[in-house]
Amino acid sequence: MKFTDLGLTEPLLHAVRDQGYETPTPIQAQAIPAVLAGGDLMGGAQTGTGKTAGFTLPMLQRLMQHAAPRDARARVMIRALVLTPTRELAAQVEESVRAYGKYLPLRSMVMFGGVGMQPQIDALRRGVDILVATPGRLLDHHQQGTLDLSRVEIFVLDEADRMLDMGFIHDIKKVLAILPPRRQNLLFSATFSDDIKALADRLLNQPALIEVARRNADADTVAQTVHPVGRERKKELLRHLILAGDWHQVLVFMRTKHGANRLTEWLNEHDVSAMAIHGNKSQSARTKALADFKSGDLRVLVATDIAARGIDIDQLPHVVNYELPNVPEDYVHRIGRTGRAGASGEAISLVCLDEEGFLRDIEKLVRHPIARRTIAGFEPPAGERAEPIVLGRRMTIGAGAARGGRRDAGREPRRDGHPPHGPGRAPAPRLTQDPHDAHGAARTAARHDRAGAGHATQPAPHGQPHGRRDRPQPAPRGSTPKR
Repeated sequence: MKFTDLGLTEPLLHAVRDQGYETPTPIQAQAIPAVLAGGDLMGGAQTGTGKTAGFTLPMLQRLMQHAAPRDARARVMIRALVLTPTRELAAQVEESVRAYGKYLPLRSMVMFGGVGMQPQIDALRRGVDILVATPGRLLDHHQQGTLDLSRVEIFVLDEADRMLDMGFIHDIKKVLAILPPRRQNLLFSATFSDDIKALADRLLNQPALIEVARRNADADTVAQTVHPVGRERKKELLRHLILAGDWHQVLVFMRTKHGANRLTEWLNEHDVSAMAIHGNKSQSARTKALADFKSGDLRVLVATDIAARGIDIDQLPHVVNYELPNVPEDYVHRIGRTGRAGASGEAISLVCLDEEGFLRDIEKLVRHPIARRTIAGFEPPAGERAEPIVLGRRMTIGAGAARGGRRDAGREPRRDGHPPHGPGRAPAPRLTQDPHDAHGAARTAARHDRAGAGHATQPAPHGQPHGRRDRPQPAPRGSTPKR
């Protein structure tokens, strides 16, 4: 099948040819006709298989089928909204919208936190057809009255599983409440968990279902290897692999922002150029790090899981799990940064004894063992014993972290100071929606990551809710919010 067989118009086909594509991927071949037909869609595929073009191309064509509505000042109103979990992913989706829509008279913009609101307000005032946004900043604009979504015709929820992992479910519900009821809904996700299907039941109306790979499948194009290593030798082993293999573009994943910073400093001190990307970095720093990495000027990019879905680099050769994720699904998303669009890639995991439980969970998820290869000189020391892994000041997971085992060990203490199960209660059954289950550590870290640069996490003033600190508080009654 060719793109010319999918019913796309010539301006879109011209843009596709400019990108060097002739043959659609399986998700594109199925999704494009389904979206063009006008119905709701639930689409799933392994990361790196082209989901973005799968909804962007037909969305652009549908918007061109009739004239754009205009407001009282004759400005074009927003007709398509794409919601993404991270800033980097939002920027890359909007970049794809511009690339595929380059021969069409449609305007698009990207909206996320960590940068000033006024340029975004100015762009909205000039008129926008397609808005790509993260939930927090979108709701900020709505709260301040700078955003009108009353004429949205197409709503896309991209990377829906990551949205839920990051605790965005309440923001998603708020966004849905301000959208017009009659619209086309498209939900795309790398995985189809039960939570995603529950969300789809609320969002979608008799959707077409496209799933081109089983849930949580790892890409066949990625060669995966585990290197057992002592916990104190990981830095040296990473440097050895980079220099001995002459690697020049290496994406390294860490669990925490502070760990990413420390590893970055150590690598730079030992003649390996590296930068970190995570939620505490300013948006300009994140953008520069990603641009330098894509261009090849930067050898190593050290990232937290906040970036696992937002980095799309052609021919990225190496992904390293310096620390295994405690949520097994994140492993699939991490290694999916390489081996994209049919290219080959290599995923290396540096695993110490503390992480053996995480590795077993990952192998159970992907349904196959991952090859182990010990590097001479970096063997785990004899007699080393597993120790618990600390995630922040209040969370300890892994071996010996809690009597209840790994499930309870991953739970975050409740904000009222009681244990996770409440005073005097037995442990609750494991539910994915439970904010204190084993996924809580990852979601809590992600909530802090997405808060943006320069917003230190401080206790909320008395009487104010806990949550993001970069979101403006509602104005007092009787006051007029600043525009």
